[in-house]
Amino acid sequence: MENQRARGVRRRTRETVKVYEDACLLVFDKPSGLLSVPGLGPENQDNLATRVQQHFPEARNVHRLDRDTSGVIVMARSAEVHRELSRQFEHREVEKQYIAVVWGAVENDQGLIDLPLGKDFDRPPRHRIDHVHGKPAVTEWQVVERQDDRTRLLITPRTGRSHQIRVHLQQIGHPVLGDNLYATERGRAMADRLMLHAEMLSLSHPTTGERMILQAKCPF
Repeated sequence: MENQRARGVRRRTRETVKVYEDACLLVFDKPSGLLSVPGLGPENQDNLATRVQQHFPEARNVHRLDRDTSGVIVMARSAEVHRELSRQFEHREVEKQYIAVVWGAVENDQGLIDLPLGKDFDRPPRHRIDHVHGKPAVTEWQVVERQDDRTRLLITPRTGRSHQIRVHLQQIGHPVLGDNLYATERGRAMADRLMLHAEMLSLSHPTTGERMILQAKCPF
């Protein structure tokens, strides 16, 4: 049963729903449009970390989601837990799955994108394919449903680079609908938000070692 502190976070954050809580972890379903951590400028100070820390001062971000990506995000409740979870992310022991709705009818049923990524210094905050200085990035995808002008995909990123899914899908000609950085003008207009959601995250509990599957239902 949710305790009073948990209910307080839910009221304060509105769309931000607590998925799981124990002595080590806090897990939330972050809404689209909310930063994971504070950004630059006064207009970017509302964020998940600050909201949660009003009720759980010890909470620390372990990873991030893009502002306009919704879904599962994990916070640690101690420095020791933060170190262990960060190690799992660094060593790719954390499994992640996303749902994306993309432009056009994807022809194949599944595929793998293996293209290195780096910052696009000429067009920040964009990232780009960079075969010289980019870091390795691998994304697997599978078709869930096709419609005339869009396709729903199940995405499994094997690495965790910034904007990885968004850039990779743009590169195969199927940018995420509603993406104000990588979609065409028509693709941006086809959705009222970025159609990308972190649906599942699986990791080992930092103290018990038990494998956990943390989920947040896709809102679109």
